[in-house]
Amino acid sequence: MTHHTEKKIEVNIPAPKIWNILADYSSVEKYATGIKSSSIVGDIVSGLGAKRLCTFQNGTSLVEEIVDFQDNSGYRMKLSDHTLPIKSMYSQIHVKQIDENRSEISMACEFEVKMGLLGWLMGYLMMRPLMKSTFKTLMTGLAYHAVTGKCIEEKLPSKEILKKSI
Repeated sequence: MTHHTEKKIEVNIPAPKIWNILADYSSVEKYATGIKSSSIVGDIVSGLGAKRLCTFQNGTSLVEEIVDFQDNSGYRMKLSDHTLPIKSMYSQIHVKQIDENRSEISMACEFEVKMGLLGWLMGYLMMRPLMKSTFKTLMTGLAYHAVTGKCIEEKLPSKEILKKSI
């Protein structure tokens, strides 16, 4: 039983500026809280087939592989090599131009939790809301990094500071 969740935000940043950051596939730790490092796995550094190893602050890690790529728009990733209680997970991120100075960033994922009915309940009640919150944090960090060039640490800057980018 697969779950789906998604989140969108509008930012005061042109889409090409957001895309330039997203296209640098090994740099997710610059805008994602909780990710200590990300490195490319294999020879493909960007686009279809690119893989990155994301290591989190708590020492756990996972691999994300781009399985669908739309240049200047977004990509879909398959998650693997993790300790999460999931059978499968795909996530995607896209950016769409609203006007010359604004864009919409969207994230979505589909996942199936292990443990049958209990897993489905855990996915519905706990993991879906957690993913939405994670998406919002990641996209906010992306916007902040796009405006300031500064890397995100373990948590986002204050709302007052973030108002400039969102």
